[in-house]
Amino acid sequence: MQNTHTASGTRVALALAAVYLIWGSTYLAIRFALEGGFPPFLLGGIRFVIAGSLLYAFLRWRGMHAPTRAQWRNAAVMGVLMLLLGNGMVNFAEKTVSSGMAAVAVASAPLWMGVFAAMRGQHPSRIEWVGLGIGFLGVLWLNAGSSLSGSKAGMAALLVATVAWSYGSIWSRGRDFPSPFMASAAQMLCGGVAMCIVGALAGERFHGMPGAHAIAAFWYLIVMGSLVGFSAYIWLLHNVRPALAGSYAYVNPAIAVALGAWLANERFGTHELVAMGVILSGVVAITLAKARKPKAAA
Repeated sequence: MQNTHTASGTRVALALAAVYLIWGSTYLAIRFALEGGFPPFLLGGIRFVIAGSLLYAFLRWRGMHAPTRAQWRNAAVMGVLMLLLGNGMVNFAEKTVSSGMAAVAVASAPLWMGVFAAMRGQHPSRIEWVGLGIGFLGVLWLNAGSSLSGSKAGMAALLVATVAWSYGSIWSRGRDFPSPFMASAAQMLCGGVAMCIVGALAGERFHGMPGAHAIAAFWYLIVMGSLVGFSAYIWLLHNVRPALAGSYAYVNPAIAVALGAWLANERFGTHELVAMGVILSGVVAITLAKARKPKAAA
């Protein structure tokens, strides 16, 4: 298994680009899918079952070993934390919360990850804490005085989603998992099944065939959000420090707000531009800390 010191800079950059740019766009794709007739938990459940099945079948066809029983158990825990409670609650929240606000609320994930990592003895460096603080101030600024709005129930769901996702990200480090891509497939399968069960128990039903726009958004979530974005994130969890892996949450609001303004008429102006600049400054600080860490160790 690779680690922070041996993962190539090009691979890290490509994986970060995937979670930065692609995941920033998935908030709007979720909104379009929900508005087009997909129920929240069934949207995520079917999405991850399909994506996980495709990735799992491809990896097995390439000769990769299936996860062991212990690895399936760990994948199930991750599927519940990160997909059922993480993604599922985001889907639920976006019924009453704008896509931009959802991304803004989830941007507190790196701080929670820093807290959970510190509880396990993995203390972020001083520069990483500075970057986290700058990024969070940018998120608050982006939220303050903007037109992005949401219900109390939706915001509570986003808090649950953020804490569960962050805890799952830290809990996974050092656990027994197969290779990152097989781990991604297993987690999507377990999480997708759990989401389908919750959706069925909650009485979610399809009331007619979703529209073409919603179906296009659904397949975008499968291919780009799950197969590319989620797999890239699982790879990052195995190869870089938690602060850098979680820095996507500070870029996603900028992407989500920009796309919301462009494609969904969510208001966007100078206030949002300045706040996004602050957010990106925080990411730069975290990235610099990651670059200095190997030198200090050497």
